[in-house]
Amino acid sequence: MTSDQRVLPVPRTLPDLLSPDWLSSALDARFPGIRVTEVTPGPVVSRVSTNARFRIACDGGVPEGLSADLCGKGYFSEDGWHARQAGIFEVSFYRDLVATTGVRTLRSVYADIDPDTQHGVVITEDVVAQGGEFLDSTSDYTPELAAESLSELAKLHASLWGEPDAATARWLDSRLDKHTGVRGVKEIRGNFESAIGAGVPTEVRDAERLFAAYVDLAEEAPRLSPWTVIHGDTHVGNLYLDADDRPSFLDWQLVQRAPWYIDVGYHIASVLTVEDRRRSEKDLLRHYLDALRAAGLAEPPRWDDAWLGIRRGILHGFYLWGITLKVDPAITTALLERLGTAAADHEVFGLAS
Repeated sequence: MTSDQRVLPVPRTLPDLLSPDWLSSALDARFPGIRVTEVTPGPVVSRVSTNARFRIACDGGVPEGLSADLCGKGYFSEDGWHARQAGIFEVSFYRDLVATTGVRTLRSVYADIDPDTQHGVVITEDVVAQGGEFLDSTSDYTPELAAESLSELAKLHASLWGEPDAATARWLDSRLDKHTGVRGVKEIRGNFESAIGAGVPTEVRDAERLFAAYVDLAEEAPRLSPWTVIHGDTHVGNLYLDADDRPSFLDWQLVQRAPWYIDVGYHIASVLTVEDRRRSEKDLLRHYLDALRAAGLAEPPRWDDAWLGIRRGILHGFYLWGITLKVDPAITTALLERLGTAAADHEVFGLAS
């Protein structure tokens, strides 16, 4: 898990990133001799991070193996700059780890972190220009697609299951406890008592109890085994369908060491409607365990342990969406209903029993 040492500065602003001279230097490591002559800006989405699509032209044509349509992600706005350290984990994943996992995700052509400012920037190929489609909770996601995305998680998890280098990488330290330090009971109660939380079952509509259960989970997760490297935020909005309609993961800000079921329980409970999840969750869990074996893990978890384990993943997702603010209410509403119902079905507040 070593990275190339570069003297090339990581761009501070979006105009810096879109400079033909800077892009020429940034892409030269992968495509030696490239000279970008023109950059055509495309759509920009700026919340905390900024995502900017653009097209390049090159002297002698765009090199073979490189798409002309690219997307840069960084923390370029003034508000984003204060939160720039949040990008370290995603950039580190693309720079140092993705090639070893085999997981289907965005193809990165540049990823680096400024050692002084701790600002990270990643440039990937633009999957929308290639015919891909980004998803959210209003997208039609079937159990068959869920089986495919669970296979991708199995590739990720099996490739790094107890892996020694991952055990010592500080940027992969567990960060579940960070979620309880920023938001908590106030935000959960606000969601539960509004129309956004209308679909959360009565038996789990308890902000204090959800917060306390998650504090316990965050404290115990670093000590639980087996551990691997997880995506950390596996809801449907962090998936896209590539040009061949294959589910693929993106947004790796919560990548970290943790038990596998944090990803899997959250994923199954969030990507499917309540009815589809209830009908297919056991089959999907069996599929994931089989996929672990197919990905090279000799001894996947036993069924009884796995079935109990996914409760923790459901709790993780339920808490994350309980504290979520400033997202389209339709998305938060759908995910709270799905995850809250799964939390009730699996009695996640009884994890200690």
